[in-house]
This record gives sequence, C-alpha cells and structure tokens, in this order.
Amino acid sequence: MAASDKPAVVSGADVGDAARRRNVAILHPAAMATKPEAEDIKKTIKKSPSVLEILDEWEWVITPIVLTVLSFFTRFYKIGLSPIVTWDEAHFGKFGSHYLKREFYFDVHPPAGKLLVGLSGYLAGYNGSFEFKSGETYPPEINYTFMRQFNAFWGAACVPLAYWTAKELNLKRPAVWFVALMVLCENSYTTISRFILLDSMLLFGTVLTTLCWAKFHGQRKNNFEPEWFFWLFMTGLSIGFVTSIKLVGLFVTALVGLYTIEDLWNKFGDTKMPLTELVAHTAARVVGLIILPFLVYLLSFAIHFAVLTNSGPGDAQMSSLFQANLRGTEVGSNSPLEIAYGSRVTIKNMGYGGGLLHSHVQTYPEGSNQQQVTCYHHKDANNDWFFYPNRRDADYDAAAEPRFIGDGEVIRLIHAQTGRNLHSHEIAAPITKADKEVSSYGNLTVGDDKDHWKIEVVSDAASRDRTKIRTLTTGFRLKHEVLGCYLRAGNVNLPQWGFKQIEVTCTKENKPRDTYTHWNIEAHTNEKLPPADPARYKSPFFKDFLHLNVAMMTSNNALVPDPDKQDDLASQWWQWPILQVGLRMCSWDDNTVKYFLLGNPLVYWGSTAGLGVFAFLVVWYTLRWQRGYRELSQEDIDQIHYAGLYPVIGWFLHYLPFVIMARVTYVHHYYPALYFAILTFGFLADWFLGSRKKIVQYSVYGLLDVTTIGLFIFFLPICWGMVGNNKQYSYMRWFDSWRMSDPVV
Repeated sequence: MAASDKPAVVSGADVGDAARRRNVAILHPAAMATKPEAEDIKKTIKKSPSVLEILDEWEWVITPIVLTVLSFFTRFYKIGLSPIVTWDEAHFGKFGSHYLKREFYFDVHPPAGKLLVGLSGYLAGYNGSFEFKSGETYPPEINYTFMRQFNAFWGAACVPLAYWTAKELNLKRPAVWFVALMVLCENSYTTISRFILLDSMLLFGTVLTTLCWAKFHGQRKNNFEPEWFFWLFMTGLSIGFVTSIKLVGLFVTALVGLYTIEDLWNKFGDTKMPLTELVAHTAARVVGLIILPFLVYLLSFAIHFAVLTNSGPGDAQMSSLFQANLRGTEVGSNSPLEIAYGSRVTIKNMGYGGGLLHSHVQTYPEGSNQQQVTCYHHKDANNDWFFYPNRRDADYDAAAEPRFIGDGEVIRLIHAQTGRNLHSHEIAAPITKADKEVSSYGNLTVGDDKDHWKIEVVSDAASRDRTKIRTLTTGFRLKHEVLGCYLRAGNVNLPQWGFKQIEVTCTKENKPRDTYTHWNIEAHTNEKLPPADPARYKSPFFKDFLHLNVAMMTSNNALVPDPDKQDDLASQWWQWPILQVGLRMCSWDDNTVKYFLLGNPLVYWGSTAGLGVFAFLVVWYTLRWQRGYRELSQEDIDQIHYAGLYPVIGWFLHYLPFVIMARVTYVHHYYPALYFAILTFGFLADWFLGSRKKIVQYSVYGLLDVTTIGLFIFFLPICWGMVGNNKQYSYMRWFDSWRMSDPVV
C-alpha cells in the first residue's frame, strides 16, 4: 500500500470524532449559561411580525375598508354642489314625490328603486310638494343633498363588493386589487351614482348578485351545509332585488339561470348520485332561485299598491275596478250602476295596458281619411261617448223612462265632442293591415248600418244577470253588425300622425279570451239614473299585478326613436364599448354646474379589448387541445370556465339585448355590461401575469393601476362638476364626439 494511501473509514466514525476533538476555547460556566438566553432573544425577535407581514395577514380586512372609504369619498364629495334638478332626477324624484303624496302613477320600471327614492325623501323630511321639473332649482326646504347621498350609497357599496367577487373567483391579490380599482376609478360609475336615479341601485343589485353567485359556486363541495343554503338564498334575494329595480335585472338572472342549468346537468350525469339527492338539489334551486326572487318581486308591487292609495296621473293604465278603489278618483264616482240609452260614458279596454276609447278631429292620412279612433291613457273629454239606439229602432223615445242595455243589443256609439258615429268598413287598418280600420263618421242623422255594434257580455264581477251591462263590473265585446269583426285595441302604437296613441281596429278573429277585445264602462253619467257605490267591488291583487307588468313592458317597447325628433342625448350600441360618446346631464351655460357621463378610457378600452383577447385565448387552447397538448390542468380549465367565461357570458347577456331592441338607447344602458367586461379584464391580467416573475408582475400591475388612477383624476371634473366656462375643460376633449367643451346649445 502506498504511503499516501489512507485506510478507508466508515462515515461518521473516526473522522467525526476527530472533528469533534478540534481545539476550542473553554467557555466559562457563566458564559455558557447566558448563550441560550441570547439565542432565545434572537428567536423572539425573528418571530415578531413586521409591519408588512401584519398588513399582508390582515389584507382581507384592510383593503376593503380602504376601498370603501375611498369609494364613499369619490361618490359623496361635492355631491350637493349643483342645486338644480339634473337629468333624470326629473323623473325619479317626481316618482318619489308620488309615494310621499300616495298618488298612483305609472312608469315602465318596477317599483322597488322608486320606493327607495321615496324613502330617501321621507328620511330627508321632504313632503312631496316639489314637481322636480328639469333644470329647476331645488327649494330650500328640500334636502336634495341627503337624497343624492342615499342613492350614492348604493354606487359606493359596489367597490368592496367587486373586491370580494374577484377574490371569490380565485384571482390573485394584484388582480383582485386591479378589479376593485377599476370599479372605484370608473368615472361613469362615479358620476351616475351622485344623483337621484335608479342606476346606482341597479348596478349594486347586479354586482351583489354576481358576488352571491360566486360565493354559492365556492360552496359546491359543501352541499346542503348551512353556508351553502345561505349563499343560495342570498343569490335569490339579490335576484329579486335587482329585478325589482329595473327589468334589466333579468339579464343577470339569466346568467345565474345558465349556471344553474349547467350545474344540475352535471349532477344529472353523475350516476353515483342518489336520485333523492338530485331531486333535493333541484328543489332547493327552484325554491331559492325562482320562488324566492318572485316573492321579492311580488312584495315590491304589494308595497307599491299599499302605499299609492290616492288617485294620480297613472290611473288610466290600470283596470277600472282598481281605479274605483282609489281615493279621490272620478272613476265610478257617483256613476249610475246600470247603463241606459242616453248615458255618457268612457269605455276602457280590458287588455293589459289598455287605454280609453278615444277620438279627435284629426283624420287618417291614408285609407278612409275619416276621423281617427284610438286608445288613449290620459283622461280628457275626447274619451266620452254616448250610447244611442241603432237606426232601425224607431221605438226609442229620449224623453221616456230610461231603457237599459244588455247582452245582444245592437247600439251606436256617438263621440261626445264631435258627434260622429263609431264606424268600421272594408278598409285595412293603418298598421295592422289584416284588420279593418275603425273611424268616426257621419253624425246623428248621417250614417249607415256600418255604425252598428252588437254587445256581447263576457263577464261580470258583480252579477250573473246579463240583461243589463254595469259600470266597472261588466266586461263586453263590441261586434260589428255588418262585417262581423270585433273592436280591438292591441297595444300597437300609431306613428306621430296618430300622436303615438294605440291603434284601434276591427279584427275578424273571433277569440272570446282575447282581452284586447274586451271593454268595460269606466265612468258613467246619466241624469235619469241614481248614483251607485262601485267601491265595494275589489280588484284582485294578482290581476292588478299582471295588468301593470304587461303595461310596463308594452310601454317600454314603445320607447322607440322618433324620426321626426332629434335626440342629442341618445346613442347607438356600437358606440359604448369603444367610448365614442358621452352624455350631457344638464344645461351647458356658464352659470350651471355641468356633469358629463364619460368612462375611464383605460377601463373601457382595456375591458373591450379583453373580450377579444379572451375569445382568442379560448380558441388557442381549444386548437392546442385538439392537437394533443395537455398543458392545462383541470384546475386551470375550471378557472377559465368560471372566472373567465361566465363574466363574458354576463357581458353578452347585458349588451346584446340593446343591440336587438328597437327602443331608444343611452350610454348608461351599458354600465351593467361594463362590470362584466371589467371582471374579464381582471381575469386576463391574472392569467397572463400570475406566473410571471415578481418584478414583471409589479411593473405591469403598477403601470395599470397608476394609469387607471391617473385617468380617473384627469377626468374627475366631469364627475364632481365643471364650474364656469366649459372651454376651460377643453383639455379633456380627446375626440370631437366628447362634447364636454362644446359651445352652449
């Protein structure tokens, strides 16, 4: 063996012993006793959390509080600066006044939001006496600032809700902050929240429903646990709330509905799941997501009817029986109960949203060119008609005892103001070409058998006796004696030449259940007959509920652009995602505090681009999957599905209806859809940056956050109010279509 060779040793034997036998200084016993104490102190110091660690640990509490404070500041600051009725405050403030005066009114939206406006007025000590005319200065006795703050609360609450939603969708912290920051610094959300409008409540309901849906989805592994039930029913309550504000709430309802269908379909495909459990899942969702929201929606109308007990400007939209039970109404007031020849009446169409049979001196521009007959919801003398006998009835004596009218009698209806006969003939109706035109023609002596109408009683709320028709309670049809058609008013609106009133036709279709061919006597005067008390007949709640909802939808669909009238505030659906236009909310003179509805450019353009990027992302991964790549885990697929795809679906559901519908549209109709585009933008930021190096994440998120905040501050004057000459704000006009610095018009 060579001298340099060393014997092999077992690891940890002599070598270890030699190492342990190294020369070391001998420590004094006292020093040895103090060494462990010093190490304990160091350990204690290391274990004490730093400020950053504390902030990190409590971020879930601190961030929502900071966001909420900032949100309330941006929405409340200078909220009372403008003392004038601004934009749609003229509508919704007036509706609040009706609640305080308990006057029945009509609007195309459900009542919950306007009930809350009325509540804000009540809490502010307002008595409902102000008319809320557009541009008018608020009187000193109205605390309009508080009423605006009440509405701003709903808009401010959206910011922390957006934070929790993004967190529940499993976005990483920087993306969660970015989503919440976009909602906080969205200029249009800030502006729209600062006035007495329904939009902040609608947005709150949309955001809340999305959060509750995300929370419920997060409980999918805890079926039938208390928290699972809690978020299921909270989703149902929020759906009921948002649909009771505006019918736009049905779009987020559809989003939850699609999710529910998918969820139940997957459970249906799980063959290991017992049938009883599947039935329980289905029943729980029917109760929580259908019955519960409907009950909330129903409750809003029950409160609406309970509060509005006085006669008001919206009476004519409701049935005659409903109106007869309002205090101060003229419907049925001192009216004789039974109709006789010579009675002067108003005749109400019993279809949902039906109006009063009406005529005026204007004539049809085509067809017969005779006097127009329409249905009209407002009450005036042109709604009055006289019952007269047919031309063959030679026995009628006006001076004799009253002769009552019943089922099967052939009568004439004479228009009280013009003396012309209700008439029909073989001429197509102006809009509904399959029906016959109805006009007013001739007079008491001039006319023919085409003025004759046969009464067919279809119902009576008070009696089975059909030998007499009665005020309010009798429903009847009017059959044209010559043509055999029925008088009908089907909620088809005439053009401007007919003043947008409802077309009245004579239809050949004999459908006894078609309520648009049903009529009743609403008001009745006849000096020869004694008055009756019709208020003893109550109108059923569900019938009133259905009647009002159909009237709301019909009137909403009738809000179409008028080609003869220029609307500078209206805009087209394609202009919204690209932020091509804004909206002036008030007068633009130098003495007015001016507000302009315009969004944050980064939020709008980034979220719109994000929709296209997400579509590309889905196509990309689909093609790669088809080619055999399996780069996505099931967790990744679920994240794309629920945090990416569902917000995109939410955007489509809220945006496409305004593309399809013919009604007049404005920029604020895009705001619920914008929220889902923001969630999509946040998802994409999280997807592309979440796995990058910290320096890349901090750089990109820092740039996005700073730009969002900077643009919000840059355009802040349009939110908080522009004072003085509008030309000083021309620096914000990046495009000609942004008209915040235009001359006064």
